[in-house]
Amino acid sequence: MIAVITNLHLKGFSTGKIYTGKMKKICVPGLNCYSCPGALGSCPIGSLQAVIGGIKYQFSFYMIGLLMLIGSLVGRFVCGWLCPFGLIQELIHKIPLPKLKVNKTFNKLKYMKYLILVVFVFLLPMFWVNIVGMGKPTFCEFICPAGTLEGGIPLVLLNKPLRAVIGFLYTWKIALLVITVILSIFIFRPFCRFICPLGAIYSLFNPISLYRLKIDSDKCTSCGICSRKCKMQVDVYKNPNSLECIRCGECISSCPQNAIKIVKPKLPLVKNSKNNLREVK
Repeated sequence: MIAVITNLHLKGFSTGKIYTGKMKKICVPGLNCYSCPGALGSCPIGSLQAVIGGIKYQFSFYMIGLLMLIGSLVGRFVCGWLCPFGLIQELIHKIPLPKLKVNKTFNKLKYMKYLILVVFVFLLPMFWVNIVGMGKPTFCEFICPAGTLEGGIPLVLLNKPLRAVIGFLYTWKIALLVITVILSIFIFRPFCRFICPLGAIYSLFNPISLYRLKIDSDKCTSCGICSRKCKMQVDVYKNPNSLECIRCGECISSCPQNAIKIVKPKLPLVKNSKNNLREVK
């Protein structure tokens, strides 16, 4: 549903033109390419790079504040429920072919998304600048398969002049997209696990966000059913707020002891007229 709502500029898919209205100043919470013909809002990672790479060397208070707000509220819930490219990977994963579990050695690649965040989203746009001092949106330009699928391919198909000027970079991005699609068939959400810098940002808030999970130690028997059910291969009963958890909720529904709960924010207490404490509603 969110993927549809954030891409309601249907006219763009027939004209091949990007929406540039007032709503484009608003960033969507998930990874949704600015250049998608249907996109009504902006991608937070693309917007962050645009400010960092600007010639005025400004700090992106709006973007950093927005990401911190969303992260502190729901953490990687965005990845599980609000990201269009996450949905695309899940749909691809439903193709009935054998599925692979990532072993512990290969799973260490999950730290690569933090390296990509630091290098391609912050450092390169800041220091790799042209003659007038403007940096490149390096993650969007050289890596992002979501941008290729949502923006690059539709724009090239809908605009004949663009087809005449595509070169190595476009071929490189298509190759990365093909690799991502193939991996998504066999591995659950490979881009989210290993590459996505937006997921890296939100993951840092998982342990402290208002929306988080809690294990009832009195009910939990450490049977491991929740961990086996988790497609992100999180040991839920050991670390329910792992940085890799995308809040899909499958562990909650799978627990036979009903031991996994969503933490509800505690409401402040005030005194009523009878000097008794009550919760503010």
